[in-house]
Amino acid sequence: MAEAITNIAGYRFVDLPDRDELRTPMIEICTSSNLRGTILLAYEGINFFLAGDQTGIEAFLDYLDQDVRFLDIPLKTSHTDYQPFNRMNVRLKQEIISMGMDEVKPSEFTGQSIAPTEFKQWLDEGKAVTVLDTRNDYEIRLGTFSNALDLDISSFRAFPAAVNELPEELKDTPVVMFCTGGIRCEKASVVMLDAGFKDVRQLEGGILGYFEEVGGAHWDGDCFVFDHRVALTPELKESEAVQCFACRQPLSVEEQQSEDYVIEVSCPYCVHLR
Repeated sequence: MAEAITNIAGYRFVDLPDRDELRTPMIEICTSSNLRGTILLAYEGINFFLAGDQTGIEAFLDYLDQDVRFLDIPLKTSHTDYQPFNRMNVRLKQEIISMGMDEVKPSEFTGQSIAPTEFKQWLDEGKAVTVLDTRNDYEIRLGTFSNALDLDISSFRAFPAAVNELPEELKDTPVVMFCTGGIRCEKASVVMLDAGFKDVRQLEGGILGYFEEVGGAHWDGDCFVFDHRVALTPELKESEAVQCFACRQPLSVEEQQSEDYVIEVSCPYCVHLR
């Protein structure tokens, strides 16, 4: 079956003092373009995940480009043969990615980025670098870069405290952080620089940008995404991972073989709650 649905994700940290006024026209353009997904608007910027036919996606992007603050936002694009979102939401938020630290302002200052091709070269050469996964524990279970440092956090709000527990000797080693699309790393880089890490870089475009440019080199598993697809392979195709109906934990193919996984009833992560 042809993959007729285009999926896009994008974000930008930019001051939006008119946050509230932006909501209605964005609902209108998305509804008229038959798009589904979520747009988050905060005073610190915009974050969106949308899906629809190519004509509808282009109409939305043309609308965005009319505002210089949203011009040419970098996109992560993939395709499916079904609509992965149930409805269209435009939400007003305090933050487009929640950390709870008002003093962190990525629109004013962040760490430097590293291109996927250069990052892959570093890994190919075995360069001394700390590869830091800034994502949540349930995302990391499905896949991560080889030898990446896992902070074992259940939400991004726990990131600052976890950074404070890292060994002092890591502060002199180059750090490359990564997340799904890059948004968490922009905030995380500020926290790490403030904590005394000297060379902090964020993977440009995140994991999905890396997949798009260089494929799955040095990556193990799939990449969790926040829609009905659950996870993508390095080829940016929907993987065989599923979510437990009961607790919404993502499950790898191996975890689906567990006797504790009963469809629409339980999985290894919630069977004890039955």
